[in-house]
Amino acid sequence: MLRRRDLGLMAAAGIGAGIAPRVQAQPAGWPDRPLRWVVGYAPGGASDIFARIIGKQMSVGLGQSVVVENRPSGGAIIATEAVIRAPADGYTLLHVDNGILVYNPALYAKLPFDPDKELTSIGFIGRFPMLVMVRQESPYQDFASLLAASKTKPLTYSTPAVASPHHLAMEVLKRRSGLEVNHVPYRGTPAALNDMLSGVVDCSLVALANAMPLMAAGRARGLLVVGDSRATAAPQVPCATELGYQAVAYGWQGMSVAAGTPPAIVARLNALMIEAIKSPEVAKQLVETGTEPVLHSPAQMQQFVEAENAVWRPLIKELGIRLDA
Repeated sequence: MLRRRDLGLMAAAGIGAGIAPRVQAQPAGWPDRPLRWVVGYAPGGASDIFARIIGKQMSVGLGQSVVVENRPSGGAIIATEAVIRAPADGYTLLHVDNGILVYNPALYAKLPFDPDKELTSIGFIGRFPMLVMVRQESPYQDFASLLAASKTKPLTYSTPAVASPHHLAMEVLKRRSGLEVNHVPYRGTPAALNDMLSGVVDCSLVALANAMPLMAAGRARGLLVVGDSRATAAPQVPCATELGYQAVAYGWQGMSVAAGTPPAIVARLNALMIEAIKSPEVAKQLVETGTEPVLHSPAQMQQFVEAENAVWRPLIKELGIRLDA
């Protein structure tokens, strides 16, 4: 399943099977020391795991180690500023996601940097499907029954946090489908799922990686993927667009560097990142977490981020969500 998805996304990105991406010659002498991959989250999470496994694969082609440095903080602001203030020489990499590149400028009144102007895209790691999930004993067998019930009585949904990709994905789905559910934010995914499984809330908006074990164990079922295609790892769950709702929302991760990094280094990092993502070790991790690879060029990633900005920043402002108020 991964290979079929991989080839499709490669074709969409203009990368043919067996054809190496076109890159400029690597600058003479670069790199001559280890690289730092800065992650704004604690060790053990998805961002940290992907940084370590991809960095390990990239180090082979670089001839230098890629050392992961965890600098957790709210909104990954400390990590982001550290990379932006570092020399723009390709030795300091930033693990990025929806929050860092898209949400933060709308969530915080004052940031010590401008990610739109002070970061340069390298490439994507992948996108993370998210779905509406109910416990196995729930009376709602499909999204249509949940939607109908929401018109007759108050319903609730859980997410790991306010302003998380899960929260914003459900808000888009509500607007596009007419679903009426009240948000109950938790401090992390385990608590949000536990209360869904025990019936405290009616449903959850959950990342596929967290949903897969529950579905496999028969403890919960997915009603709808908030996306434009069925998830490779959960083909039995319909997607929003096939049900007639233009609600598309994925979590995603990638890599950026400080603006001003030489184009040849940007191109080299992108090529090595794509090569690493296609390696058996990383492909296995992608399958296990339900992550779908996206092999964007730096320019394609930049265009994608700009399109995301146009969708999510106005929504955050409309919802009145501020994290530094």
